[in-house]
Amino acid sequence: MIFSTLLQIQMNGAAVDAAAEAAPETMSLLSLTMKGGVIMIPLAILLVIAVYIFIERLLVLNKASKLDENFMNKIKDFIHDGKIESATALCQSIDNPIVRMIEKGISRLGRPLNDINTAIENVGNIEIAKLEKGIPWLATTAGGGPMIGFLGTVIGMIQAFYNMSQAGNNIDISMLAGGIYVAMVTTVAGLIVGVVAYFAHNFISTRVEKVVNEMEARTTEFMDLLNEPVS
Repeated sequence: MIFSTLLQIQMNGAAVDAAAEAAPETMSLLSLTMKGGVIMIPLAILLVIAVYIFIERLLVLNKASKLDENFMNKIKDFIHDGKIESATALCQSIDNPIVRMIEKGISRLGRPLNDINTAIENVGNIEIAKLEKGIPWLATTAGGGPMIGFLGTVIGMIQAFYNMSQAGNNIDISMLAGGIYVAMVTTVAGLIVGVVAYFAHNFISTRVEKVVNEMEARTTEFMDLLNEPVS
């Protein structure tokens, strides 16, 4: 009885060991990423840069889109009262692209309206260029990320076929695993980088366009203000 019980325990233990050996090996995200090889390094750099540009531009645009609703009313009162220095001081106390455009227009008061409008537009073009900083890099990353991933795919397939040619008639699936890992992982990584950069580019571009529209509206309001008769 005791012998049969020990034998049963031993058989159960052997079955557990066999099941453990047969269980598929789990792979972490880090180890899967490492399978992509050196191609993963530029892809990781591109992803980090794209995320950084997105966050940095988002903060800048949020700040640029915030302006006191009473700002233009204050400017109007100062100009109608002839307090040009007070209007200039108010503009210099606010860090905003719209305010800098208005400040340039105030500094040109007394000149023809066309000259004032041209000066405001010149400052506006400079401010728009500042707002669009980094957006071309997002566009480049959106297109270049998948291309680099495809390069890794080609390298992986070359590696797999090379291993096949070296194996001769003794082809083993394990010989192909390395190349296939490189091909598949880099493809997925490249697409992820491209998708992230693509949506970041479109989102930031939309926000820039919104700020530009606000700049144009405030410029028109300022020019209309100069055309108003002084009561």
